[in-house]
Amino acid sequence: MVFSLAKVFRLATRDYFHEWQMSGCFVLALAAVLGPMLVLFGLKFGIVGAMVDQLIEDPRNREIHPLGSGHFDQAWLEAVRKQRQVAFLVPRTRSIAASIELSSRDSMRIVPVELIPSGQGDPLLPQAGDLVEGISRVVLSRSAAEKLGAAAGDTVNGSLARRFRGTQERVHLPLTVAAVAPAQAFPREGAFVSVRLLEALEDFRDGRAVPELDWEGEPADSDRSYPGFRLYARSIYDVAGLRDAFAKLGVEVHTQAAQIELVQRMERNLTAIYWAIAVIGLVGFSLSLGASLWANIDRKRKELSVLRLVGFTTRDIVWFPMVQALFTAILGWGLAVGIYRAAAWVINNMMAAQMETGQQVCRLLPLHYEIALVLTCTAAVVASGLAGLRSARVEPSEGLREL
Repeated sequence: MVFSLAKVFRLATRDYFHEWQMSGCFVLALAAVLGPMLVLFGLKFGIVGAMVDQLIEDPRNREIHPLGSGHFDQAWLEAVRKQRQVAFLVPRTRSIAASIELSSRDSMRIVPVELIPSGQGDPLLPQAGDLVEGISRVVLSRSAAEKLGAAAGDTVNGSLARRFRGTQERVHLPLTVAAVAPAQAFPREGAFVSVRLLEALEDFRDGRAVPELDWEGEPADSDRSYPGFRLYARSIYDVAGLRDAFAKLGVEVHTQAAQIELVQRMERNLTAIYWAIAVIGLVGFSLSLGASLWANIDRKRKELSVLRLVGFTTRDIVWFPMVQALFTAILGWGLAVGIYRAAAWVINNMMAAQMETGQQVCRLLPLHYEIALVLTCTAAVVASGLAGLRSARVEPSEGLREL
């Protein structure tokens, strides 16, 4: 059987390339269908993929923050932090208390900065680690660092005041600049600090004692609650679920869920349109190839019947059009890939000025080429089945009558 199949393969190959004009037409017909489909999918994958990548890479799209002011205690925050969809959560103190005046030896300016609670795993500080741990370390925003003339390793002076027991008091706190945050992390003058430092500053302004810093005042309240929090979902696909979960708890939050859902809807719609076009194209080509192979079998009935006379079985003869269909599929796929790459090169060069470095408007992954090859070969084999059925009906007696 293996020997017969090898002979059929050799004969089908020689016949396919002997009639190179007709075979070339089949290949061109397939490439004319498959090439534009690859370009269309490349555009869909490139444009939508770039939008999805931008959503994923920008951590601000995963941010969820409450609207207004609430009362969130440690137990409530800890329960939320344990949720699988939550990647990062720290409490916020009151906005009026989350500020400090900074100065440095390298600048004559006193810069009021906003304090942002942070901690290990902060998405806005990918290099952070434990940079803001403790009560004397800060990560300055790029704007604040430039105005203070400060860099990582420098010490800046923090100053804040309060009125306590009828007396105006001002304290100074040396702070070590652990790092300077990326420009996109916080566009204004700000500093990322530990929650403990924020609590200490809030306690001082409220007239409570801060033993760690030797600031006197009333005893601190052990049952602390917070008006807000900073929360980031694990991925953009978890944002909508967390938003709905907070709504059930009666907590109104602001998210980028609408923008994320818009991109996801666009991806689904474009995928549906693409597959509709792809199915129509593949079905049309399959029918065309099947009809052509059917006609080819009718044209070669004499030659096929002679093969039956010399010992080839019906199964062997059925393989004849299938082998030629696979040749058409592989060669047509190769030509279509060449057409796609030429078109993608032109499109990407035309749009290079509008795209960020490394981004492409039209792109495919190696997996996409493999899927296209498998689908094309499958369609070709299915189409050759029609011709195979026709060739199976060729009788050896037909060859005798022609002799």
